[in-house]
Amino acid sequence: MKVIEGRLRGVRVIEPIVIEDDRGYFMESYQSERYAAIGLPEAFVQDNHSLSVDAGVIRGLHYQLHPKAQGKLVRVTAGAVFDVMVDIRRGSPTFGQWEGFELSARNKRQVFVPVGFAHGFCTLENNTEVQYKVDQAYSREHDRGIRWDDPAIGIIWPARAPILSPKDSLHPLLEHAEYNFVD
Repeated sequence: MKVIEGRLRGVRVIEPIVIEDDRGYFMESYQSERYAAIGLPEAFVQDNHSLSVDAGVIRGLHYQLHPKAQGKLVRVTAGAVFDVMVDIRRGSPTFGQWEGFELSARNKRQVFVPVGFAHGFCTLENNTEVQYKVDQAYSREHDRGIRWDDPAIGIIWPARAPILSPKDSLHPLLEHAEYNFVD
């Protein structure tokens, strides 16, 4: 597999080896020893799967507070997304900065979002399915978010009229958000 280091420290894009023939393709979407060798968590405890029926759906920006903070390994199995992470580690030289990557069923890329980052995505196609592994189980008590269109962050989303959940539309700006990550 090919590993591409993101601009934000700890973010990694993974391009798996895909073996194709006239029947289709085969790839390892996760192999614990290989992924641990590049610094990813040795154990994931929960798999999540979302379907967005429309292009332009924005989910995020989400994270969980310590002690239930999550690292995420994200991939798209149908459709495509613009996947975004925001550094929210106090003291980090890239605090408040964002980075985004296109993940799709076609390119088969994965992205690792480390603890200390808010995460979200915008669907680029109808009927997009996103699957991700997390290294801590979901905890409603620790669940937090940041407003998707915070002008201080300045994410350039590829949606003119985004579709949001009521929960995601009510997240606070980063300056008012609760987070407990330190670089």
